[in-house]
Amino acid sequence: MAGRHFRRVGAVRPSHLMFTTGVGAIVDLPNFSVLVRGLDDWNHNAVPDWEPIAEPRLLAAVRTLLRDKSIKELRPAPWMDGGDEPNSPASKVGVPITPFPGWLRCTACDELAPIEGGVFGFENTKARKPHEARFFHSVCGRKKKGRPPMAVAARFVLACTYGHLDDFPYTPFVHQGGACPEVSHPKLRMNDRGGNLGANVEIRCVPCGARRNMKEVLGPRGAQKLPRCRGRQAHLGDFESGECKGELKLLVVGASNQWFAQTLSALAVPPTGASELQAKVVQHWDSLKDMPGIAMLPYLRTVAPVLREFERWTDAQLWTAVERHRAGAKGDEDESGYPDLHTPEWEIFSAAELPEASDDFTLRRDPDGVPAQLKEIYADVIQAERLREVRALVGFTRLDAPDPMDPDLVQRAPLSRGRLEWVPASEVRGEGIFLRLPEDLLADWEARVADTEAMQTHREAYGRFRRSRYSGRIRGGFEPMRHWPGERFIALHTLSHLLIRTIALECGYSSASLSERIYSGTEQDPHRAGILIYTAVPDAEGTLGGLVSLAEPDALVRLTRRALNDALHCSSDPLCAERLPHDPAEFLHGAACHVCLFVSETTCERGNRFLDRRFVVPIDEPELALFPELP
Repeated sequence: MAGRHFRRVGAVRPSHLMFTTGVGAIVDLPNFSVLVRGLDDWNHNAVPDWEPIAEPRLLAAVRTLLRDKSIKELRPAPWMDGGDEPNSPASKVGVPITPFPGWLRCTACDELAPIEGGVFGFENTKARKPHEARFFHSVCGRKKKGRPPMAVAARFVLACTYGHLDDFPYTPFVHQGGACPEVSHPKLRMNDRGGNLGANVEIRCVPCGARRNMKEVLGPRGAQKLPRCRGRQAHLGDFESGECKGELKLLVVGASNQWFAQTLSALAVPPTGASELQAKVVQHWDSLKDMPGIAMLPYLRTVAPVLREFERWTDAQLWTAVERHRAGAKGDEDESGYPDLHTPEWEIFSAAELPEASDDFTLRRDPDGVPAQLKEIYADVIQAERLREVRALVGFTRLDAPDPMDPDLVQRAPLSRGRLEWVPASEVRGEGIFLRLPEDLLADWEARVADTEAMQTHREAYGRFRRSRYSGRIRGGFEPMRHWPGERFIALHTLSHLLIRTIALECGYSSASLSERIYSGTEQDPHRAGILIYTAVPDAEGTLGGLVSLAEPDALVRLTRRALNDALHCSSDPLCAERLPHDPAEFLHGAACHVCLFVSETTCERGNRFLDRRFVVPIDEPELALFPELP
């Protein structure tokens, strides 16, 4: 895409680079598809005054998860306003991509050829209309309205469980693994023969007449006819050294399993009981940790831009805060599994005294406490008027999604060729509602349902799920109940989804613009019982105060009553109400479906698993319900 063509071919939102179209993902543009390149090719130098995203707690978690202390920063995607102007500096700034798949098909004559073969041309001459960029068949005799016909991406690619991605080998395929006997670079045609039994696409060699249908390599038997994985890391522009042992699969461009993001996210919360000053010291610790002494502070304030954040405090106050954090700071710990990012947040939300308000984090408690009608449901209600969430992309997987509890179970693909010095991140500001449930209510419910047939059915289904999906990958002794979230999590998670869906129905928020964080009991702290529902979109919808207002007494009573009463019925009942994951089922939900409980993938922490209405409201056996009597 060099030469006189404009560089910009499309746009995505920053949040898409975290969840949908990040490094290594295929992005479908209107006329062709592209692959987002690795971090080695991202260039921030053309963006003046860009700054890394400061969130030390998340940065420490990224280093721990990737076991790489060389990672220094969380960086936003390179971007400048004004990219529509043809000759502006902003038009040359963005996330680098490369056309992929590397094979194209003419929409008029069905000729199939690689991009670098010289058969196809590229045009992108309208700076303000990047969606009109296209490849075209320059030598096709079937012109449309005087223009050469468009060429589109050939629809098949190869991917393996180790994260490799490659073009489909059309020439060896049509010649049964050999070469064309007539010419060294044969002309191929791809003919879609239609039908309703799946892909029926024939590849034909024009010089020798060889034909072969793609149906031969579809399905379990067809996978045996695929070649060995070459270890191609298409997003990095190279091949992995050594022989790849991954399982190769044939994918269609646009398949949902070609890319899964592995991300970490954290709320910017101050340490428990810390003032705004202490929180800012933690946030900018990388710049403050080497400060030699209080005597240097007057000079450093004149030359170090970061110290402008501390103009409201004296040198003595700032130095005391630095020393306090230095005394309590700990190095990165060698942990297995995902780093614990929920505990500091739970400690803040559950504290008797709320922290001082700041631009990143402001909490408020109603002076009158929980509304009288909801005393049996909530122990505490907090309005989060300001929240800042930072998300970091640490890697991605292909074919299999990362496990939400075990990050090393599925092979993670790298973001760069060499050692990482930074990872891409984005930040969103929003608002939310924190709800803490009474401990005696949950403890009594757990004792009541622990040995019931319904809960035992959920446990057994989790064991089958683990055996079916993961037992072949887990080295050493297989523990089928490892990472079981517990009975308490199911109740909290189900209540969270009921509230999210009610908010979306009653108050205008789409469920996709909301997120949840479940603070459930752990081995170290079995008494956690909190739900945070917050806005998580990078635009004005998340900061207008509409969600916080729902925590006002009258609104919260109405919202909770509607959520619990709506949970009593589902338009899929009795099928939904009677559902339990009996053997041999492996799904991880009971009385739950798209009609009553499921939400979007970006909203739910656990992919719509561990949900069951019967454990919250009395839909069949009242003794199973957390709330056998509704408010």
